[in-house]
Amino acid sequence: MSKVLVTGGAGFIGSHITDKLVELGNDVVVVDNLSTGKRENLNPNAKFVEMDISQSDKVNELFAAENFEYVFHLAAQASVSISVKDPVKDATWNIIGGLNLIKASVEHKIKKFIFSSTGGAMYGEDVKVFPTPESVYPQPMSPYGIAKFSVENYLRFFSKEFGLNYTVLRYGNVYGPRQDPYGEAGVIAIFTSRMLKGEDCTIFGDGEYTRDYVYVEDVVDANIRAMEKGDKLVINIGTATGTTTNELFKVLKKLTGYKKEPIYGPHRPGDIRKSLLCYNRAWIELKWEPKYSLEEGLRKTVEWFKRNTKA
Repeated sequence: MSKVLVTGGAGFIGSHITDKLVELGNDVVVVDNLSTGKRENLNPNAKFVEMDISQSDKVNELFAAENFEYVFHLAAQASVSISVKDPVKDATWNIIGGLNLIKASVEHKIKKFIFSSTGGAMYGEDVKVFPTPESVYPQPMSPYGIAKFSVENYLRFFSKEFGLNYTVLRYGNVYGPRQDPYGEAGVIAIFTSRMLKGEDCTIFGDGEYTRDYVYVEDVVDANIRAMEKGDKLVINIGTATGTTTNELFKVLKKLTGYKKEPIYGPHRPGDIRKSLLCYNRAWIELKWEPKYSLEEGLRKTVEWFKRNTKA
């Protein structure tokens, strides 16, 4: 059994990772400021500390009080569009918060720091290779992507200078149960919730934007494997399969029984045209591959929203 910190553990992905860590017998502490995380997502068998990781004194106090062996860092401002509107807020949460955790991890000699980064917003608009491998140099087009890349670089620095062990996992577009349908991130959650209520759905741009949608349970599996594998590496976690927003709308329309057609809105600043991740390194280093097809994952997601959406 290991002592583990999960930041953002009341959020969508973080709560699923917490559940699996608890199931495997680990002693888990969840940190979340509940700005977007929800109390109902908290695992009752994990200790919860409500705090903001951008406050370095609070982070230092936590690490001094708890003898963490592993840190899973998921707490973030996760919306590309919000990062464009308020890059200072985004940097405070995503860069300063991450740096506080990294420094505390070095000082308290944790075994490993596992960072949830982004593949979708990392590689930029000028990518020529699809699915995109980690060897393509990042050119993030949004403050959100810039912040995630900054934390990756801090991890490299602290690893080289102070021996910090880490794995960076760059996710595709993660979806599944518990994703917030009321934020600006997570088109599957937004569409599913609105379709089940019979509300209008807006597609931004022409709907031909391509994304690599990866189911949350597959992401959890990658994180657990990263505890023992993938040291000091950046690893894509995606499916190498692209789906346009128009295609996604059609599948969800069928699964939910939705009757309306989409409304098309303007392109959103910071959105890239195509994102598709190669996961060869994940297979080689983590022995990981996605187990859920898009239709299977969407079906499980829709069933969860049916049980948890009020008409």
